[in-house]
Amino acid sequence: MAKHKGRAWHSKMFAAALGVTALAAAASMWTAQADTAPGRQQSGASAPAAGERRMEKVAAEIAHASESGPRGVNITIDDGPDPVWTPQVLRLLKDEGVKATFCMVGTQAAAHPDLVEKVVADGHRLCNHTVSHDTAMDTKSEAYQSQQILDAERMITKASGGVRSQYYRAPGGAFTPYSRHLAASHGMRPLGWNVDTKDFQHPGADTMVATVKREIANGPTVLFHDAGGERSQTLAALREVLPWLKEQGYVFGFPVR
Repeated sequence: MAKHKGRAWHSKMFAAALGVTALAAAASMWTAQADTAPGRQQSGASAPAAGERRMEKVAAEIAHASESGPRGVNITIDDGPDPVWTPQVLRLLKDEGVKATFCMVGTQAAAHPDLVEKVVADGHRLCNHTVSHDTAMDTKSEAYQSQQILDAERMITKASGGVRSQYYRAPGGAFTPYSRHLAASHGMRPLGWNVDTKDFQHPGADTMVATVKREIANGPTVLFHDAGGERSQTLAALREVLPWLKEQGYVFGFPVR
């Protein structure tokens, strides 16, 4: 999974998170046991921290498969919610009868709780995409990784009215053994992707659709975005690719947990 998105977007999101980080500094940090072996796809999960409400146990391996079986497709939408694009994505998904997984940035969720609640009300699932979308967080300290994941979890849960994220997706795929174990210990399955539409690069709707058609045989989890830039091409691609997937006999579902 390649890291992606421009430095300007990452810098903007990181700056927006500075106030949250300062407030969080006085709060207690959760910690989890981490692998010492290198690599981004180590297995195993640690127990919840003492005093933490018991979470549903999930695996720490990065998930790609669909709960809907071999013909399942997982549509995942990253970086929102966004007041311009998320409502349009939600409307399109509703019209097509498709459920998706929304990987939300903590600062965006805190700024737009009405949209987080709408995502939940429409039957979609939530995914934690950290506080500030730092694609270099796999090079940072465990304390920093913990702050990014757990502060985002609190922000998303508050914005949703109490609904927790069921997945954790590292920005740009910057997973570490520590971050995976920490997320899993809090009931969030690490979530990867198989098909990257690269809509953040604005390659054109036709190119995105062609990417999905060419690569869907590689695995069921497809990556789109509803924030971080202008997303009219993403909407156009979704309007074409969702009916095509149905015609090919695919069914839409959620990633395994």
